[in-house]
Amino acid sequence: MAQGTKTTDRASSRSAARLAAVQALYQMDMTGIDLNEVVSEFQMHRLGQAIEGQLYHAAEGEFFHDLVDGVVREQRRLDPMLDQQLAEGWRLNRVDSILRALLRSAAFELCVRDDVPARVVINEYVDIAHAFFSGEEPKVVNGVLDRLARKVRSEELTRRAVGED
Repeated sequence: MAQGTKTTDRASSRSAARLAAVQALYQMDMTGIDLNEVVSEFQMHRLGQAIEGQLYHAAEGEFFHDLVDGVVREQRRLDPMLDQQLAEGWRLNRVDSILRALLRSAAFELCVRDDVPARVVINEYVDIAHAFFSGEEPKVVNGVLDRLARKVRSEELTRRAVGED
């Protein structure tokens, strides 16, 4: 298999893992389902499976688990950081449940998974926002994540802006 194909396959499986993580976090938020139960359900019945005629892309299972587990583990630290990036007067607990799950997953990646470039994280989650929303939400996601990335990864973004990368 060519190197480009491996890279594309990994990127696709990571994108699928991000989408599944947002869905799992949303499900946990709406139903109160346990972390281990939701991860098991997704890994056994959704990731790479056909549901109602729709084939789910195979997701990188370990990455999916890390995102969902990491958000749950770090939520008390992430939520106040996200609150600070929202428009004045808005709090994370007031935004749409899917948007909240999406922002939490992205914030976890930006704050903890420094192996993934900040611009990749932002672009991936803006794409996910487009999958769920047709209004202003993708722009909100872009703005919130850009502001957060400038705070938690300022050195990385400065290097790229200057062209030292």
